[in-house]
Amino acid sequence: MDRLILFDIDATLLVTSGAGIAAMRDAGRALFNPEFTTDGLEFAGRLDPLLLVEMLELNGHEPTHANLTAFRERYGAELHALSARRGGPLGTVLPGVHEVLGRLRALGTPMGLLTGNFEETGALKLRSCGIDPAWFEPAVWGDDSPHQPPRRDHLPRVALARVKKRRGIDLPAERVTIIGDTPHDVRCARVNGCRSVGVATGKYSRQQLADAGADVVLADLGRVDAVVEVLTTGSAGGLSVARRDAAPGL
Repeated sequence: MDRLILFDIDATLLVTSGAGIAAMRDAGRALFNPEFTTDGLEFAGRLDPLLLVEMLELNGHEPTHANLTAFRERYGAELHALSARRGGPLGTVLPGVHEVLGRLRALGTPMGLLTGNFEETGALKLRSCGIDPAWFEPAVWGDDSPHQPPRRDHLPRVALARVKKRRGIDLPAERVTIIGDTPHDVRCARVNGCRSVGVATGKYSRQQLADAGADVVLADLGRVDAVVEVLTTGSAGGLSVARRDAAPGL
């Protein structure tokens, strides 16, 4: 292994049109009160463990261990129920994703996940859209930070530690590419010395991702040949190169 690509999930590989947020809201209403709301919270690029805390506090409930455990379990149950009611995918795979992942797998390029999702709900989103979580190793989830409070910035080091433990390879951070749709993804790459690829398939524009300091900015993954070149060689592949002197921003 001389390179590792770490993918975000939501609005990078797929979009669920708010399915996860709806399932969290419904879990809160089932457990705590029928007026439980998620209004006013920022979800893009955030960690699920922190979101549960903020939702409880917003709705006047203490984020105790018992409340958080029950909330997480009910959230998973609500997302499974929503998937069953839909009778099909929970979301839509974004342009070029299946093709890019297929090409990377064929090339033997190591791929992992770095996401704010809990494992059980993130894996459900992937599987429902025809993406096998087993394709990604290591998979670093939103509750994998060894620190409290957890931050996305902690997660790249978790990925590198797992590579070293499982493969015996001390991979330098500069050989890791983190691809995501928010300034949070860009920042966690930059502060850990990793390469950052921003993809403007979420709520943030190409300019916002460039201003956050992404090394390369993509509209989406649809230009498969060029995207694979970017991810496997470290070149820009004829795509938009972001300003490298931009300050990290959130």
